[in-house]
Amino acid sequence: MIERMHTKARMSRIVKHKGTIYLCGQVCADAEQGIKEQTQTMLDKVEALLLEAGSAKEHILSATIYLKTMDDFADMNAVWDAWVPEGHAPARACVTANMAREALLVEISVVAAEIE
Repeated sequence: MIERMHTKARMSRIVKHKGTIYLCGQVCADAEQGIKEQTQTMLDKVEALLLEAGSAKEHILSATIYLKTMDDFADMNAVWDAWVPEGHAPARACVTANMAREALLVEISVVAAEIE
């Protein structure tokens, strides 16, 4: 069975299937902030959605991070490294991408396991 949560015409924020949780791309709460703040509020949103879906950041299987520019790689990683619990680093990719809005600096897509 597939469970979709917060579904709109274009996407669902959360999709659950056979113990796996897929989050749609998450961006920051305030795009007027710098990369560190955008990264932190983006990760806060991921954490809240995982909790709602029955998971946690320790159960992230895979993360794809999209940066507007690789010039922000080190600052984004400083926030990421402090957020990911030691010993629980997921498979991860980080690429540059055109963002949906000019002010956005970072976006993340996450796949996680449901807590058993």
